[in-house]
Formats: sequence, structure tokens, C-alpha cells
Amino acid sequence: MVLPTPLQAFSGVPNTPDDSAKQSAKTPASGTAANGETMTGAQALVRSLVDLGVKDVFGIPGGYILPAYDAIHDDTAFRFILSRHEQAAGHAAEGYAVTTGRVGVCLVTSGPGATNMVTPIADAMMDSVPLVVITGQVNVSSIGTDAFQEADIVGITYPVAKHSFLVTNAEDIPRVLTEAFYIARSGRPGPVVVDLTKTAQTGEMHYSWPQRMILPGYNPTTKAHGHVLTDAAKLFTTSYRPVLYVGGGAVRSDASREVKQLAELTGAPIVTTLQSRGIVPDSDHAVLGMLGMHGTVAATAAVQRCDLLVAIGARFDDRVTGNVDEFAPSARVIHIDIDPAEIGKNRYADVPIVGDVSQVLDDLIPEIERLQSVHGKPDLDSWWKTIDAWSESYPLSYDEPTDGSLAPQWVVEQLSKQSSPDTIWVSGVGQHQMWASQIIDFERAHTWVSSGGLGTMGYGLPAAIGAEIGSQRDFAGKKPVWLIDGDGSFQMTSEELAVAFFEHAPLKIAILNNSVYGMVRQWQTLFYEKHYSKTNLEDGLASENDDSIVDIPDFVTLAKAYGCVGIRAFTKEQALEAIDIANATNDRTVIIDFRVWKDAMVWPMVPAGRSNDDVMYKPGVMPLRYSPNQDGEATETAAAPDLPKAATPTTKNEG
Repeated sequence: MVLPTPLQAFSGVPNTPDDSAKQSAKTPASGTAANGETMTGAQALVRSLVDLGVKDVFGIPGGYILPAYDAIHDDTAFRFILSRHEQAAGHAAEGYAVTTGRVGVCLVTSGPGATNMVTPIADAMMDSVPLVVITGQVNVSSIGTDAFQEADIVGITYPVAKHSFLVTNAEDIPRVLTEAFYIARSGRPGPVVVDLTKTAQTGEMHYSWPQRMILPGYNPTTKAHGHVLTDAAKLFTTSYRPVLYVGGGAVRSDASREVKQLAELTGAPIVTTLQSRGIVPDSDHAVLGMLGMHGTVAATAAVQRCDLLVAIGARFDDRVTGNVDEFAPSARVIHIDIDPAEIGKNRYADVPIVGDVSQVLDDLIPEIERLQSVHGKPDLDSWWKTIDAWSESYPLSYDEPTDGSLAPQWVVEQLSKQSSPDTIWVSGVGQHQMWASQIIDFERAHTWVSSGGLGTMGYGLPAAIGAEIGSQRDFAGKKPVWLIDGDGSFQMTSEELAVAFFEHAPLKIAILNNSVYGMVRQWQTLFYEKHYSKTNLEDGLASENDDSIVDIPDFVTLAKAYGCVGIRAFTKEQALEAIDIANATNDRTVIIDFRVWKDAMVWPMVPAGRSNDDVMYKPGVMPLRYSPNQDGEATETAAAPDLPKAATPTTKNEG
């Protein structure tokens, strides 16, 4: 068993238990007691979670975590959600954390229970989601003996977690949990593993709340130094083609107001990453949409032609930059991030600013105002004319199916049109994820839940359950939850429908069913000469009487098996009726099996590893390289940012 290296530096004093937690802990049936009284480590675990303000816990019991489960009773002051697979418990905790801003908490057993959590831990690390994952472990005397269900989860998770603890003594439990929660939600949020030996769970201790935390070496910087703010403000006053490149860190920092204020003050357009959709309402003219591999042409082109790129809580990942050596080639870069390791990692920053995004912007905006009062504000009219020309010439569009099935993009359009701005949108991973991020009109932050950095198929359903639990907790269930998933991604965790049923989660689930692994098939179409190797989920099965394909699975029957409403939609009329039924159903989950075109593809697209200048609006249409003239012939597009060549968009269905 690898022991954790102690984190280093003083980091502050934890919050004392809130009044409600104190009250609920006075006479709990679980056997916990007031400060100084004797209890087991397992009881101290439950008491500590209550004192930390935890309201909901996701997990599955098992042998070496049973003492902890024995300390949980019906009147314990947090809700326990029993998952059907540990990976799903982790993704549910992620959806809960993203939606509510709270730390997601999981409680699972050792061995396979713990290893099943590795994927959500890695997923949360990539997307900066605060989790505390509590795992059971064998007795201290058995560590290293290859005991039944022993796995070195601390060693396994070190590369993919923010930190991992091994707890061998009962008296350490309150302190370690306090530190774990602080680490998970401070600085750049992330997952923390607490591995509890059975020895620690069954040992006796005198409960006391830790009065201080000493974490040597861990002291996140939240406030920027004054001179870098002045340097950044100066760049704004001398730039005529600025762009605000906003990432998920801005959402984690609750910086919607500050980002919008900065855009209004400077006149700069906003481009978002997958994780920051909704940071500023899409209805705001400044928002150009998502950039990168499947971003809008306007967003990607603006970044390629800008002279100032302001990265706000973004990490310059490859799906955004394409060939990073050719990314925003003429831009000076201001990089604002809470994580110093991200600054300069993929792109040199002319002005590096380490700090919490909302705090940094709060301090930067007055400095920009001060310099604008002295030097004036740059005229961005020409820049905006260029951007508007890109937006008008290359809007998001799609082709109608040739086989009579539904266009998946049309389905997503209708879902967006018929839903309230407060809707929480969740997706799995695949083509449907890109269509959802492109097409949905996002008007609020914290209303988009998706696996970004790791791209975990199967994420959608459990994350939607977690989001619904969070909506019930914080918004009295008034924020409906729509899951947009593909048939391939959905089948990876479909057993969690049982959790939705027993937790009374009225999810609305749209399955864009094309019977293939759509995104993989798209790459096979474009880059592998249409060699569709092992991406057809139908597998050639046909009924004996005709050439129709057998439904494996039949999602309508599957829905009914789990106590849900199941609807199948082949036509636009059926689709609209099904959406109405789903929106009106609030006592159970509704699953709609939308039969969509398997040849539909996600456009625009930047081929992997290529420059963003090679963005393809459609096959053969490269707005930053070539675009069709009035006769449909390819002509070179001028590179000058004020001379974008207008292209004729392909047919757009207005729905």
C-alpha cells in the first residue's frame, strides 16, 4: 500500500458545523454523540459528514465499508442514494456537484467497488469537479497481503485525483474529512479520495471537531498581484481585435456577472469551451458560441484572427486549439487561472495571472476603467463587422435526412425551443453531445452538465440523476432535467433507471437513436475511407418476415421495465407530441426513442491535429482557407480579418 505524501503549508481554519448540522447531531439514532464523547470511527465518519453540511451521499455498500453503512440510519441528517454501479455513483455525484456547487460525496467498498470509481475520479479531475470519494479498505494488519477485495486505491488514484488519503486510526477521521473537503473545493476544484481501513472504522475514539488545518505546501492563490492587472489592462487599451476565451473555470468560480461586465466594458466578443456553455446567455450578441473542433465558424475564426486573447479559466486543450503552434498566431495572451500549473503549459502567456477568476476580474475591471478614462477605448467597429459577417455567412446548419428519419439536430432544436431557460441539460458523450452544446440556447450558468476532458460514455444518465437530486435539494425540483443521450452511450449505464424510479426523479430522456456509435462512425467516414468497422449496433440482425431491423434493445420496453414512460418517435409530429408529454410528466421518468439519421454528421469540424484555420463548415467549405464563389467553385479566402469571404450556407431547416 502506497502511503500518501503529506501536503505542505497552512491553509486556514475549517468552518464550524452549521446550526442545522449541530441540531441534527444532538440525538442521532446512528449512535453519534456530542464533542468529546466516545464513538466508533464509522460513527465519527457519519457525524463528520453531517457537521460538514453534507446533504446527499451516493454509493453502494460492501464488506469493508459495512461499519460505515451500519452507522447510517433512516433519520441520519443526509439523504443516501443507492446506485446500481459504483461508476454511476461517481458520475451522479459529479452531476450533483456541477448543478449545486456543493462537494459531491460517494461511499463505496474496497477492491472492485473502489476501482469502479476510478473513471469518475479521473473525469472529475479533468473537469475540475469537487468530489470526496470515501472507500473502504481491509484491516491495517491485512494491507499488503493480497487480502480479499484489497486494492491499493491510494496508489491507483494518485495520478488522477487531486489528493488521496489512507486512514488507519479512528481519531484521524474528522481531521482527514475536513481536509479532504477543503482540498476538494478550494483552489482548482477536484476529487479527493479518503481510503478508510476497517481498523479505523471499527476503532473507538473521542469525537472532536478539528479547530485548525495545517496543510503544508497547499495554499491556493486567489487574488492577483496589482502589477499584472495593470499589464493586462494596458493590453486591452491597445488591442483592436480582442476575444474573451472563457472556460469551465469561470463557471466553477461563479463568474458569470464578471465575465459579462468585462465583455460590456471592453466590447470584446465571448467564445466558450464545452464546459462553459451558459456562462453568459446565448441571447447576448457578444456570445459567438463554442470554439474549436466542433465550434462555430465565427468563434473559431475570431480566435484565429484576434490580436488579444484573454483566457479566463481555460486550459488550451487540444480540442480547442487544434495544432497549438498555429492557434491564435497573432495574439498576445492574458491567461487567468486558479491553477498555476495551467499557465504557460500549452501556450505562452504574455500576462500570466494566477487567481480565482471572479476575484481577478473584480480587480481587473476597475483597472481597465481607469486606463480607459486616460487613453480612451479602442474602436472595435471594424472587428465586429468582420465577426458579424462570419456569423451571417456560416450559421449552424444541417441537411435533411435522405431516408425519411428524423434529423438529430432538428430534435435538439425542438427540445431547446420547448424548454424553459432554467432547464438543466445533461448529455452523454458522442455526436449528440456536440449537437446539444451547439444548438441549445443556454441562458444560465450551471445548467449544462457534460463530460468534457475525459469524454466518458455512460456519463449521462447517472449525472442526470445527480443533477435531479440537486434540483430537488436546492431548487425544490423547479429546474427540470433533460438528458440528451445516444443509444450507444445510454446503454453503458442504463441500469441506473432503477435509481431514477426509486428516487422519484422525473427525468426527461431524449435518446437520439441511430443504431451506431455515431462519432466514431463520422471519423470512419471522413478519415478511414468509410470502413465502418464494429460501429454498427444493429449488427446486421433482421426479422424473418421483412428487412426491418430488430430493436436490441427496445427502449420503450426497457423504459416500462424500470417503471418509466416509454415513447418512440419516427416522425416530426410524433416527436413534438412526445416532447409535450415529457414536459408535462412530473411523477416519473420519460424516455423518448427518437429514430434519427445515422449519416448525420457534426459540422463545423476541425480535423484532429490540424490548424483551426482548416475548420470545415461543410465538406469542401473551409472559410479560413477556401470558400465557394457564386458558381460553387472553390476560391481562396483572404486572410485579412476585415475581409472575410461570405459563403453560401447549406440548407438550414428552420424547424
